[in-house]
Amino acid sequence: MPRMVSGIKPTGRLTLGNYIGAIRNFKIYQDDYEFFLFIANLHAITVPQDPEELRRNIRDLAALYLACGIDPQKTTLFLQTDVLAHANLGFIMNCFTYLGELNRMTQFKDKSQKNGEEGLSVGLYTYPDLMAADILLYDPHFVPVGEDQKQHVELTRDLAMRFNNRFGPVFTVPEPYIPPLGARIMSLSDPEKKMSKSDDPAAGEKGVIYLLDTPAQARKKIMGAVTDSEAIVRYDRETKKGISNLIEILAVLENTTIESVEARFHDANYGTFKRAVADAVVTLLTDIQSRYQEILASGEAERVLEAGAKKAQQVAQVKLHLIFETLGLTPHF
Repeated sequence: MPRMVSGIKPTGRLTLGNYIGAIRNFKIYQDDYEFFLFIANLHAITVPQDPEELRRNIRDLAALYLACGIDPQKTTLFLQTDVLAHANLGFIMNCFTYLGELNRMTQFKDKSQKNGEEGLSVGLYTYPDLMAADILLYDPHFVPVGEDQKQHVELTRDLAMRFNNRFGPVFTVPEPYIPPLGARIMSLSDPEKKMSKSDDPAAGEKGVIYLLDTPAQARKKIMGAVTDSEAIVRYDRETKKGISNLIEILAVLENTTIESVEARFHDANYGTFKRAVADAVVTLLTDIQSRYQEILASGEAERVLEAGAKKAQQVAQVKLHLIFETLGLTPHF
């Protein structure tokens, strides 16, 4: 089977956008790919974290992955820090990356322009190199990403080709895979920006549906979503961003097309349409939360992470051994 690898940081609370844009697709990929999925806790500490909150987020993320349908018999699910090869190869990637390449990374540029460089960590600056290591350790053919992460996969490809050109075919050069629908679910209160689990709760919580929101909270947020004055359920990401976002959410959750949703609600008012979206979201959250509570009570997530780490370590150590040999770093493992 072709191989795929992905990861999510355990920062903030998982959102409906995370489910639609990533986790739902992971369920599909695991049937067709040898899938390695990790919790990126090293990436989390590139900005300050409260240790207890981070531990809780790691636990919740593992349990929610399983509650959303990730099957540990098909997917190798593990914690990034349980496989030390990630950090080893991350430093090696630092040594093959040019300063100009990191200076062009838009995420760091955005954060430095917003907050100034003085308070930003070197770990945040070299984040793309660790991400490259996360990927290249497992020789994946594809990396599922949103548009905002595509630049990092392009750097990973450049680093793999640079290394291969110098030392021979050590790395598989991966392709970014961006799902055709639902890759970028937007905020319900501000459809100009992405629905994000790192949104400031005071400023953006009305626009974000969290997977652990109560049904009443989720329904209220859907019913209060920003739309427009046209009162026609029509998909147009340029002029009808809010209603188009809701159409996309419903299309994904009902496994149908945008055109089908448009036809179904062509003569409906926005209130009727929003109630249908809210019903679909509430059904999803109720199912996920029921399974999530069972997983927390049983300790299943901890057992799955332990087993996943053992498998990931076997694959990663073989790759790291080859890289050490290639570079002349005589390995003793």
